[in-house]
Amino acid sequence: MFARTTTMQLKIAFIDEALEVYTNSIVPAAQAQKGLVELKLLLDRSSGKAIAIAIWESEQNAKANEENNYYQEQLIKLLSFYANPPIKEGFEVYFKA
Repeated sequence: MFARTTTMQLKIAFIDEALEVYTNSIVPAAQAQKGLVELKLLLDRSSGKAIAIAIWESEQNAKANEENNYYQEQLIKLLSFYANPPIKEGFEVYFKA
């Protein structure tokens, strides 16, 4: 398995609006992607820091949705809510309970 994280610094005043976009638009789009196993969003409301974690069956699945522009399209949906540009990282999933 493979995990992609996207760390975002959201504008605190717009957190609820960003969460609405995430829930109503990004989550359904993610669920339609081949190879997605799990999607989580971690949020610190006091600082606006959020970390989206997508678990994929394989690194190839994660890369495929970047090549078809799915990932970029989701980032654009939140563009007006970012305080800073998001940071993408990828990791091998070593352990999952």
